[in-house]
Amino acid sequence: MASTYTAGDAAAYERLMGRWSPLLAERLIAFAGLEKGETVLDLGCGTGSLALALARRTEPGHILGVDIAPPYVAYAAARSADPRLAFHIGDAARLDLADASVDRSFSLLALNFMAAPSRALAELARVTRPGGTIAAAVWDFTGGLVYQRIFWDTAAALDAAAARARARQLSSPLTNDGELAAAFAAAGLKEVEACTLTIRQAYQGFDDYWQPIRNAEGPVGDYVKRLPPERLAALEAALEAAYCAGGADGPRSFAASAWAAKGSVG
Repeated sequence: MASTYTAGDAAAYERLMGRWSPLLAERLIAFAGLEKGETVLDLGCGTGSLALALARRTEPGHILGVDIAPPYVAYAAARSADPRLAFHIGDAARLDLADASVDRSFSLLALNFMAAPSRALAELARVTRPGGTIAAAVWDFTGGLVYQRIFWDTAAALDAAAARARARQLSSPLTNDGELAAAFAAAGLKEVEACTLTIRQAYQGFDDYWQPIRNAEGPVGDYVKRLPPERLAALEAALEAAYCAGGADGPRSFAASAWAAKGSVG
């Protein structure tokens, strides 16, 4: 089942978001826990940030990353020769894995972009052993992802199409308070816990902020790449003013918060 996330250029994703994902991955692992010798699934692995964070630890016996986007899977597979790692192309709604075949499952910044998140959670519950843990995190687009609110709010002030795209982004499934934990409970998971995970996104200057957006993947890229040159230039100028906020261009650090939930398979 197709994802709602445009995923064709893994390097572009890394410049936009992949450089921050390892920071969030470490916080999700700490929240969810990890035990020695476990087989761990990373669903919606993208370019491999969470799987590689797991591989930097000694506990996992085997780490399987699954994603629907072939360019991302190929990129992830090329990043490490750790024999515990394996990456495969797969549909989150129809995983090619046996029942109860993994000990622990993660999903980082992916569930809200899946066409059927409830089916993906049902599949995670099927393939994770009884008593095993499932954990996920998704961005808080409305109140927690400052760099992107700067982008969408500025673009929306210039263009009604951006306002509509922002509305779609802010209504993404599972990305508002309580929705992720409720989905875990609806999937039949037990002892569901929720929290907020926060990192900082540090930019060297406006160009470091703008260029990844200019070549972005996902909803931001879908919007920016449709703009004609004159409107793109106007957006860049408005975003530079918003980024600088009356000060000189230079380093900025923005908070970035995600909703997280974990639960056990009954």
